Formats: sequence, structure tokens, C-alpha cells
Amino acid sequence: MTLNNVWVFAQGSNGTITSFTAELLTKARSLTDNVSAFVAGDGSALADALGKYGAKKVYSTGDLGGRLVGVAAANAMKAMIDGGDKPDAILFPQNYDGRDTIARLSVKLGVTVLTNSIDIAVNGNEVVATTPIFGGNVLFATAFTGAGPHLASFRPKSFAAEEIGGGAAQVVAVSVPDGGATASAKVTATHVEETSGPKLDEANIVVSGGRGLGESQNFAMVEELAKLLHGAPGASRAIVDAGWVPYSYQVGQTGKVVKPSVYIAAGISGATQHMVGMKGSKNIIAINKDKEAPIFAVADLGIVGDVHKVLPKLIEALKARG
Repeated sequence: MTLNNVWVFAQGSNGTITSFTAELLTKARSLTDNVSAFVAGDGSALADALGKYGAKKVYSTGDLGGRLVGVAAANAMKAMIDGGDKPDAILFPQNYDGRDTIARLSVKLGVTVLTNSIDIAVNGNEVVATTPIFGGNVLFATAFTGAGPHLASFRPKSFAAEEIGGGAAQVVAVSVPDGGATASAKVTATHVEETSGPKLDEANIVVSGGRGLGESQNFAMVEELAKLLHGAPGASRAIVDAGWVPYSYQVGQTGKVVKPSVYIAAGISGATQHMVGMKGSKNIIAINKDKEAPIFAVADLGIVGDVHKVLPKLIEALKARG
């Protein structure tokens, strides 16, 4: 079995695609030579960037005028598929707009979706998606049945993004059918949290803090160390729930999945839910005064010590190096 046509639900702004989109396009290229991107918005602005990662076409709805992305995108995709432009599979990012669109499209097409996946492949006569279960301790393979299109969403960092240096993708305008009352809802305002330095899920180095820090003001050590290393600060769910830091800092099953080159866990015991979000890191450094802490089971370097003594020493050493 071969796939003749695969779409990727693509996202980006100001001529730059998201890292998530680059990852999905790279995976799609391993499934077929005919990869297209679907953009709920101005696809022409992203044509160059999408082409570099292998998209041959960009289906573009144009400016949505504030309409909800999931409603408009699902309606447009359904109309295209009904019109005969039917892909074998559509790959979605496991984020807000991706989940909203895939759910609506699933209902409109009457097909099953497989979510939270980390891989997809053609196995004989089947298309099989791989999903981690039981906190990531077991990988479960599920084969799609029926004619499709097969709809699957993926966790971030499931695939390594690789450019191929292609030219700008061909932009094809698509219409958005009237969605009735459902389509009348509009986004009236968007609030983006101010941040400095690399984004948590894109950073090459991540320094995360947990309950072992003792109190909220000690998280400043985590932020300072991350800044000195040109990385991003992260956190366990425990201190997010305690209100020490915003939810956007959370690493784990219900937060962000990160796969940096270096992950430093300071005062984090290593609950399964947290390790799901970081155990794919290339190098893991754990700092904890409890030598029996589960985090040491996945650490490449374990430091049994008090974070209140270890972190200041690390910060001091980095500052001394200039």
C-alpha cells in the first residue's frame, strides 16, 4: 500500500511556519512525494517556508476575519473532499486549533481519528499510528480501517524537522462554506504572554523546577540559570497548581512535551506525568536531595544534593566564566 496524497494542517505567521508544522511536513514526506499544506488563513505568506519543507501545494482559506479556525477549516476541508480533492491522510498538530479542527472534521466525514500519536507509517496494506499509553511506558499501534481520509494528530517533537530546500509551494485558494450559527462566533481579542528568550517547547536547553525549591521566590534561581544557559525555564505541575508560575511553564503529560539537548530537573521527584513530557531529552541532569527519587532512573547525570546549594554554585560558576 502507498499513500498518494497527504495533507498537513499548517500554521505560522509573518512568513514563518511553526516548528510543529515543519515536523509534520517532514514526516509527511516520508509517507508520500505528494505533500500539501492546508492553511486556515493567508497561505500565500507561508508558501516559501512551506515549500522548503516539501509542501508542493498550499490550500489557503485567506483571512478568516476573526472567525474560529476550527469551524472554518473543517468546513473548507469537508467541501474540498466532497468535491473530489480527497487526501489519503491528514496530519494535525496536537494543539488547540489542531484538536478543534480534527474533531469537527471527524464528525463531518464520519471517520475515526487517532489522537496524541507519536508516529504514523504504512505497514503492508495498513496505515498504522503509534500512541504512548500508561504514561508513555507502553507504545500502542492502531491501524486505520475504511477508506479514509485517515485523520491523526501528533504530539510536538515527535519528528525531527528537516528542510529540503524546495521552492515556494503553489498557492490554491479554497472557499469556506457558510457554517450557519456555528460560524458566527468570532475571536474578539488575543492575549499573548510576554516572554524573553527561547520558547519552552523549542529551547535547546530547559531548566525546570519543582516542589523541592521550597517556596515560590526560589524559582528565580531556575529562571536565572536558564537565562545564563540561553535556555528556557520550565516547571512541574505541582508548582504550577500551587500558583508559583504560569501554566505555560508546565512540562508533562498535561503541559508541554520538550526534547531539548539538555534538560535540568531541579527539585523534581519525577512523577510519571512529568517524565512523559521530558524523558525524550538527549541529556537529563537531575538535582534532588532524595537519592531514591524516580527522576534519577532516567537521568544521565544525577546530583544528590540540596538545590538551594547546588543551583547557586552553578550560577556562580557560569557568571565567573563570563
